[in-house]
Amino acid sequence: MLDRSFCVFDPVGANGPLFAIAKTFKPVAMKQGINFDLRAYTDEKVAAEDFKAGQCDGVLLTGTRAREFNKFTGSLEAIGAVPGEEEMRLLYNTLSQPKARSFMIDGAYEVAGVLPAGAIYLHTRDRTINSVEKLQGKRIATLDYDAASVRMVRHVGASVVGANSANFAGKFNNGSVDLAYAPAVAYQPMELYKGVNPNGAVVKYALGYMNFQIIIHRDRFPDETSSFIREQAMSKLDEAYEIIATAESEIPADVWLSLPQERLAEYDRMLQSVRLSLTEDGIFDERAIQLMKAIRCRVDGSRSECAS
Repeated sequence: MLDRSFCVFDPVGANGPLFAIAKTFKPVAMKQGINFDLRAYTDEKVAAEDFKAGQCDGVLLTGTRAREFNKFTGSLEAIGAVPGEEEMRLLYNTLSQPKARSFMIDGAYEVAGVLPAGAIYLHTRDRTINSVEKLQGKRIATLDYDAASVRMVRHVGASVVGANSANFAGKFNNGSVDLAYAPAVAYQPMELYKGVNPNGAVVKYALGYMNFQIIIHRDRFPDETSSFIREQAMSKLDEAYEIIATAESEIPADVWLSLPQERLAEYDRMLQSVRLSLTEDGIFDERAIQLMKAIRCRVDGSRSECAS
């Protein structure tokens, strides 16, 4: 039996939903001759550093944190690249094919599974902030280790207030920032309703699509380990989509704020221009960006980008 450590980032800790999913991997791994010692981390940065230092053989991180271990899968959360669930499902089905494995390997690391966390929405304390123009000068809790987020916030003329996955909600809830961004699955556990109520809103427009990734040190596992973890992750997809759908339905209808239809194409173009400039600067992997564009155009060929 191989004893291996698996470090799991879950903002709620050992009682959280991510740790619960990780626990289901344990008996399956046992059958493969691997005994996973599961460790919960509420600070994602520490989990990533322990993994890099070799103190964790495998780790579960957000797609943004995963970028330093695999640029291709770390680009799946690119701004505006995945507008909805249909595109996300197509993307996951593509990446789960055996021939996609080469994209999952980056040097000493391999991404052995990707799990969806849902669309990322802007949360505001003031629902009159309902257009890009009104973001000028507003304070946004921004993941300061993510060059893409920093660039986007500056692009719209808002001010970056450095935050991380552990403290962004507190900053939003106590009013030290005007806005924050997160998927619906964070609304209840991170108590974002405290910041949204009484005058705020959750803007119903996907800025990106969040995911969690299981990454392993390749030299510490048999070669077939990654494919069995990937199969396990694939078997959890429907469950993950159900969790996302439930979380979105639990946000009260009057909290959601829809943007005027006529402005959506303009916002899509704005996200596209920032995404392409980040790709040119080497922050996103061009192959991942092209793959997601092909998927967007397959779902909706009428998008202006699909003519080019």
